[in-house]
Formats: sequence, structure tokens, C-alpha cells
Amino acid sequence: MSILLSKIAEDTKKTILTVIKGAGEIGVTLQTAVKDNVVAVLKGVGEITTAATGVVSEVVQGAIVAVASTGATLTVSSKNVVTGAIKGALEVGTDSIVATQKVVSGAIKGTAEVGGDVAGVAVSAVEGAIETAKTVGIDTENVARVAVITAVKTADEIGTEAGKSVRKALLSTASLPKDVVKAALGGK
Repeated sequence: MSILLSKIAEDTKKTILTVIKGAGEIGVTLQTAVKDNVVAVLKGVGEITTAATGVVSEVVQGAIVAVASTGATLTVSSKNVVTGAIKGALEVGTDSIVATQKVVSGAIKGTAEVGGDVAGVAVSAVEGAIETAKTVGIDTENVARVAVITAVKTADEIGTEAGKSVRKALLSTASLPKDVVKAALGGK
């Protein structure tokens, strides 16, 4: 399978692969590597604007592709990718909502590119966004709402079946706040 990645995503993929291969346990190491990559890329673009933060999605896609190529489970690893990316984006001054949108979208797109479990990664991405919001002290409910909406929107862009499976997975996951998920999905 040939995956076409942007230069930023390809560079991130190479960096993350190097880090993963050098680490025994990839959880925290992966999180830190993604965070550092996001910080470096955003500082490299200069002024942090909504347009500039689009690169965050590319960094996340590259990280997901790298993780997939190691054989690691994406549904587990994607939470670390999401956490690292959101923390990195926040560190350089990106708005928490914009960071959440770009990161969740990138995780789902990267997963679709490698033929991974889009619904499982969507749930992990939303969980990661919520956990990160709690950790850094930002509005958890708002981040959860934005993460759910972004996950569904991105899955719908991939295809009807992806959108259906993501909605079903989000609604059936016990760890997610049901009231927030239902409200974000329009009460469905």
C-alpha cells in the first residue's frame, strides 16, 4: 500500500520511527516525541494562526503512520499521539479548541490511510483529548464536545460506513460522557 504523506508528515514519521525503535515501552516516549515534533513544527512556521495549525494534523498523521508501521496497536497508541500533540500545540499558544480539532482529525485521517480501526482510534482520540484537557486544566466538556464533533465529521469525510461506525463506537463507550456525546451528535 502506498501512502502519500506531506513533507511534514513524512518527516514526523521518520522521527517517530527512530524514537520508537530506540525505546522499549513506547507510551510516554511516543507522547513526548509527538509533543516535541508539534512544538518544533509550530515554532518553525512562526506566527501561530489557524491556518498554520493545520500542520498539527499532518504531524499527527505522520505519527499514526509511523506507529502503524511498527505493528503497535493504533487504538492504544493513538491516545498517546493525541495527548502529546495537544500538549505541544498548547505549549506554543494554540487555542485548545483548534488544537483538539486538528489533532483528532489527524489521528483519524492517519488511521484511515493505513487501513486501521477508525472507530477505535476515534474513541481513543476523544478519550485522549478529554484526559489532556483534565491534565492541563482546560474546559473538559467543551474539549469533549469538539473532539466528538471532529471525530464524526472526519469519519464522514472518509465515508458513510466510517461515519456510522464512529458514531456507534462513541455512543457505546462507557468511558465517554454520554450526555456530551449525545449532545454533540445532535441528540441521536
